[in-house]
Amino acid sequence: MTYVKVCALDEVPADGALGVEVDGTPVAIARSGGDVFALNDICSHAEVSLSEGEVYNGTIECWLHGSCFDLRSGKPTNPPATQPVAIYKVRVEDGEVYVSLAGDD
Repeated sequence: MTYVKVCALDEVPADGALGVEVDGTPVAIARSGGDVFALNDICSHAEVSLSEGEVYNGTIECWLHGSCFDLRSGKPTNPPATQPVAIYKVRVEDGEVYVSLAGDD
């Protein structure tokens, strides 16, 4: 599996998100409760950037209509979104965040 370095960990706000791009794919890097997550940065409901929303209680909230997505599964936790967003494998090494868009190990 190929991991791509996307940012330094200290660039991602605690309980917040940062938008990056991996091989042309928009990715939101989110921190919640000390953990780091990576998911598609485009809301499945309104096609706006999720990384511009709020991160809380293990979710990221779309700033436009308020849909929340579980950071671990990408599944919406409330309407209006009904479709999940893709999640990606993430690892942190030596203060750097790496993401893999591949679906398997």
